[in-house]
Amino acid sequence: MPVAGKAVDYPSDFVVPSHHHPTAQLIHAVQGVMIVTTNAGQWIVPPTRGLWMPAGVKHQIRTVGEVRVRTVYIRSDACPELPQHCQVVKISPLLRELILASIDVSQPYAIDSRDGRLMALLLDEVTLLPSLPLRLPQPTDPDLLTICNAIALAPDEPSTLNQWAERLGVDPKTIQRRFSRQTGMTFGQWRQQARLITALEQLASGVKVVDVALNLGYGSPSAFTTMFKRQFGVTPSAYFR
Repeated sequence: MPVAGKAVDYPSDFVVPSHHHPTAQLIHAVQGVMIVTTNAGQWIVPPTRGLWMPAGVKHQIRTVGEVRVRTVYIRSDACPELPQHCQVVKISPLLRELILASIDVSQPYAIDSRDGRLMALLLDEVTLLPSLPLRLPQPTDPDLLTICNAIALAPDEPSTLNQWAERLGVDPKTIQRRFSRQTGMTFGQWRQQARLITALEQLASGVKVVDVALNLGYGSPSAFTTMFKRQFGVTPSAYFR
């Protein structure tokens, strides 16, 4: 059938090894946080959000806290307007209820039936999914990987672009061009995004806002809160409520 729903629960700190599916997926966490990694980058999926995963894309999932996943599998030929790239998406109240209802639909279902119309409406909602800025693109350039891996291991790493350039023996403008070409971001934007994603993971694990701010190298909780609110529209303490 074109659409099928499935419910899976995972314990905290569980890793689903790299795998792929012949169908596209809309992966929705009704509880807990998922860190999803592909060759193209990393996505963090907070509760009430979802991740769109095109067919055939290898991905690994790591859980933060106990995670209740509700997934919809969609055949690529089910709709010509399905998203073509991985992206974290906002799940509307209507789409959430459709996802939950799809899990109880027996397979196969008749297209011209209540279940068929439910799945058709779900497809309509999927084509309208708004993307959210929760992706951390992964470069392939060895020098950029050195920088990115260092920041991932130590988000409070304070080195400037010029300091990294001197350390690597590369012109700063060259590094900036490579960042732009391979990630679509400047060095500063990539580092801020890395810190934001780390912040969400730590907040989801129950780390206090003041400690998250210090862990990420911010001089004060207020500076971190200002940056966080500018990006997400709410304060860190309100994000998971």
